Amino acid sequence: MASVQWRSRWRKYEAELQRCHPEALPVEFGDYHPLKPIMVTDTKTRRGTRKGSTSSSSSSSSSAPADPLSSMLDGTDPLSMFAAASSGETSALSHDGSGGDLGRKKRVKEEEPIGADFEPWSTKRGEILARFTTTEKLSINLFMGSDRGKAPNPGTSAVSEKVRTRLEELDDLEEGSQRELLNLSQQDYANRIEELNQSLKEAWSSDQKVKALKIVIQCSKLLSDTSVIQFYPSKFVLITDILDTFGRLVYDRIWTMCSDPRTLPDSFTAEDVNDTAKETCLNWFFKIASIRELLPRLYVEAAILKCSRFLSKSGIQETLPRLTAMIRGIGDPLVAAYARAYLCRVGMEVAPQLKESLNANFFDLLATFRQVSGDSVQRQLHVQRVEAPEYLTLYSPAINWILQCIAYRAPEQLLTEMMERCKMMANNALLLNSIMRAFRPEFAATRATDFIGMIKDCDESGFPKHLLYGSLGRSLACADPPESERLTILNEAWKVITKVRNAQDYMNCAEIWVEFTCRHFTKREVNTVLADIIKHMTPDRAFEDAYPQLQSVIRKILAYFHDFSVLFSMERFLPFLDMFQKDSVRVEVCKSIMEVFIKHQLEVTRDPVILNAMLHICKTMHDSVNALTLEDEKRSLALLIIGFIRMVSFGRDFEQQLSFCVEARATFCNLEPVLVQLIHTVNQLAMETRRVVKGNHSRKTAAFVRACAAYCFITIPSLSSIFSRLHLYLLSGQVALANQCLSQADAFLKAAVSILPEVPRSISVEGKLRSSETFLLDFINNFLATLLVVPDHPEHGVLYLVRGLLNMVQEYTWEDNSDAKVRVYISALPLLAAMSQETYLYSIPKVDSNETLYGGDPKFLSEINKLCETLIGQILDHLKTLTRDESVRRQSALAFSLFGVLLAHGDLRNNKLSQLSVNLWNLSHKHGHCETRVSVRTLESIKHQAQQPDMAHLADAIQRLALQSRT
Repeated sequence: MASVQWRSRWRKYEAELQRCHPEALPVEFGDYHPLKPIMVTDTKTRRGTRKGSTSSSSSSSSSAPADPLSSMLDGTDPLSMFAAASSGETSALSHDGSGGDLGRKKRVKEEEPIGADFEPWSTKRGEILARFTTTEKLSINLFMGSDRGKAPNPGTSAVSEKVRTRLEELDDLEEGSQRELLNLSQQDYANRIEELNQSLKEAWSSDQKVKALKIVIQCSKLLSDTSVIQFYPSKFVLITDILDTFGRLVYDRIWTMCSDPRTLPDSFTAEDVNDTAKETCLNWFFKIASIRELLPRLYVEAAILKCSRFLSKSGIQETLPRLTAMIRGIGDPLVAAYARAYLCRVGMEVAPQLKESLNANFFDLLATFRQVSGDSVQRQLHVQRVEAPEYLTLYSPAINWILQCIAYRAPEQLLTEMMERCKMMANNALLLNSIMRAFRPEFAATRATDFIGMIKDCDESGFPKHLLYGSLGRSLACADPPESERLTILNEAWKVITKVRNAQDYMNCAEIWVEFTCRHFTKREVNTVLADIIKHMTPDRAFEDAYPQLQSVIRKILAYFHDFSVLFSMERFLPFLDMFQKDSVRVEVCKSIMEVFIKHQLEVTRDPVILNAMLHICKTMHDSVNALTLEDEKRSLALLIIGFIRMVSFGRDFEQQLSFCVEARATFCNLEPVLVQLIHTVNQLAMETRRVVKGNHSRKTAAFVRACAAYCFITIPSLSSIFSRLHLYLLSGQVALANQCLSQADAFLKAAVSILPEVPRSISVEGKLRSSETFLLDFINNFLATLLVVPDHPEHGVLYLVRGLLNMVQEYTWEDNSDAKVRVYISALPLLAAMSQETYLYSIPKVDSNETLYGGDPKFLSEINKLCETLIGQILDHLKTLTRDESVRRQSALAFSLFGVLLAHGDLRNNKLSQLSVNLWNLSHKHGHCETRVSVRTLESIKHQAQQPDMAHLADAIQRLALQSRT
């Protein structure tokens, strides 16, 4: 193909810009507006009508014609329609229902079911299992029945035979063989209980109801065993799970029998239950009544107490006092306490309004406290080598639960009554502890001084006072005592807490009172508390066993102190952080501090106290990074450190800001995102300097921006991401150019060109390998746009940066069957055409571009034209290779792109160039792969341009550009 003689089109950018502006047309404001005539319809429904019949009255805001949206809805908006339908259904239901249903609704309301503010037993279960553990060996007695425990023979039809069989099965329960599992660990014991729970469900599902009852009875008997007394609360939790399962199965069974033929309503009464269901329910109660031993009979009946609703309205109300009285026959006070706790739990589920039984259980429990000091209990403790304080803590879950049930929605006077009863029992510490934890924190806070006085009078030998102060502290953390008493309360409590010798006990209590101190006092008091904690936890490295409590202290301080200048001015705060010696814990604490700082530090800071402390914390996080650190963790730490860097500002002291960035670079060299942020910060600092001096640099400011450029030039090579380096070299070069640092800008741009061969053919994006061509082309296009304003170096040849870039592109190893290199050549043509103009499209103030340096010199223009001709030749050679069927689509796209460049930037008055553009148009449409819509719009644009006086030559070209239909 003959060589093409390139000539760039002469451009008048300002005139073109004016032609691109749309003509301003006056806006006429008429009466019509799309939002104005919306009809607002209010639909009202009379409640006295039958279901389905409604009477509506409509009122409109305007008599204007309805807009299309409203007309589609026939004048009624959907929300009004739904509201009308809902009110109609409610009205119909209220009139179709019977008076009995209304009465039941009222009764349900009167019963006041338990609300969301009541803490359920399920939340306490895990805490009890974790707290009450043992290393002692446990045992389980399993009562193994005979074959008579199987389901009865279907052929037996006589009722008397069924009754006799069931009675024999129950006798077999207590008289059958038994097997004892010995030397079980705590986990083995829990696993065996879970197996029994599964066996219960399997027996029930296979219609072996008596076998299921046997399992429940034998499990209940285990609650009389206190041979490993420390484990008793956990044993209670495990076995009552089986009782709960049994209770649900029985209740659901009877409920199902009542649901035939119609479903039983939730608020049913005994009158709604059919005779078959009542008979089955009575049968269960009779079976349970035949159990000989007191404890299993009591527990199993309590488990199915809810079934009393099927028999009579007052069944539950009559049964609860009887079961409460039965518990008095249990000799062991610990076993009796947990039996009362279970009865109260069931009572709160089935009849929370019956407070009398709750109170009776509690008063009976108080009466049994004298047994704790009795000979039988003391002998048991001596045999098992259990101290009295440890034994008393075993009662805590039971007493706490009973008091929680009593205190639920109870009036404040009840707390006063309980406090008086506690005084009558010589301020029993265990009881006092439960009272403070059970009642609402607001009630306890108003009586905090009274509670402190009662705590002082308690006997410390049975129940340590620091536990009492811990319970009081939990209440005061949720509610505020009178302001005049706060300091006295803190002093009295801390006098006791600071004397606790055991480090773990001390930390458990101190952690609670830290929140009270932070909530009501200043940094002085908090600093004193921190100093005391350090004093207690440092000896023998006791802090190593209290990391969770120490972390809790930090969280509570951060929750109340958001002014970090105040926080870091505490003398003991940083020494407190030094107690976190374990790397993982220390990093977590530092992260929590940084998160609060980023969230609450709203203004930038230069406070040296804050900066030094935060640098120390950030360095701790940074130094935790190693080869095994996950990428997500690195990213998380980097974001926190970046958040801190963004909040640092020294105002107009730019040199100090640069010094901070230098220090930060040395400190955070292992986190690449932080280094990237520091480079952006320094570039922003250079641009801020330019803004302050308004582009007129003095010797001092010029030296400073060169120092900023040097910082970036030194830092960028340390980044591992090739595209981060490329983009930052280009950005830093643009900043240097804006600050008239021409040699520095040259260095940045040459560095960017020199590392182009290092770009890999594929990169990882969000964990997936993707081709790097798209990213590389975006970068090169951005780079080409920058080169327009970069002046040539006097010691190098013409367009040396453009030539260097194009040489690198030519040498780069592109993917097979890739057109990327040719696309770069096509993108370079508009740049070269723009460089040949007398006035450039854009420029940088106080920087002389090539338009000024060369002044339209013919030799310079000749060099541009030669380079353009070379590029066009390379493009055309590549188009010749795309002749195969699988390549013609790519050929069409490239030809059309080059046609667009020639049309916009080439001087088509040149016949050869004009002919080339026609050939490219025909080539792009030859195989029908060019979009017709794009082609039509392109022709319209050419026709529009041809109407301009200096573009009349395009009229001839249009005649030769034809659309070809797809074949």
